[in-house]
Amino acid sequence: MSISQNIQLVQARIAEAAVHAGREPASVMLLAVSKTFGAEAVIEAADAGQLAFGENYLQEAIDKQQAVQVLRPDLALDWHFIGPIQSNKTRPVAEHFAWAHAVDREKIARRLSEQRPPELPPLNICLQVNVSGEASKSGVSPDQLPVLAQAVVALPNVKLRGLMAIPEPTDDADLQRKPFALLRQLQRRLASMGIVTDTLSMGMSADMAAAIAEGATMVRVGTAIFGKRDYAK
Repeated sequence: MSISQNIQLVQARIAEAAVHAGREPASVMLLAVSKTFGAEAVIEAADAGQLAFGENYLQEAIDKQQAVQVLRPDLALDWHFIGPIQSNKTRPVAEHFAWAHAVDREKIARRLSEQRPPELPPLNICLQVNVSGEASKSGVSPDQLPVLAQAVVALPNVKLRGLMAIPEPTDDADLQRKPFALLRQLQRRLASMGIVTDTLSMGMSADMAAAIAEGATMVRVGTAIFGKRDYAK
């Protein structure tokens, strides 16, 4: 099937999960994860109405953005950096993206704020939370989240939009929901402190329905849209 047809199928899955959860389908945004796929695939998806794209690999993403701009200068796309951000990556992320999804340290948020070009709007930030307690997983701990959130909202050139998580995979639907429920509860905890956010970036192809049931406002889907990735490239 074509990328356009795949997008329609994914959007139908999102709508079904939203309705089942008593939510408006329009309250869940699809973020197309386009890593390892070229500018032509992004353009095909954009022509099908998909305008938000998530990238994990920085240089590949910047090259792709430039290629899309050359091929289709009429397209206004929303680029999200969803990979881990080291200190040496903050400047290009701040310069080339509208969103950064995996901020888990004050140092990184501060650098993003300092390096955001003044002619651009504030960089939208999601704080990554380690909701599964895995030692190998990135993310701030739930206990440390309020301190980090307070530090980020005080920065001038970034805007805290919400929280992001990638829980430990499981096929059990009930177990899938628990970490997403925790992220939603953490968002409410921040709101009770006066830090109101509008985004829960959580859920991928395998656990999308569970994430939407627990309040996801943004789901990240790649393979179901673009096909199987060839990392050998």
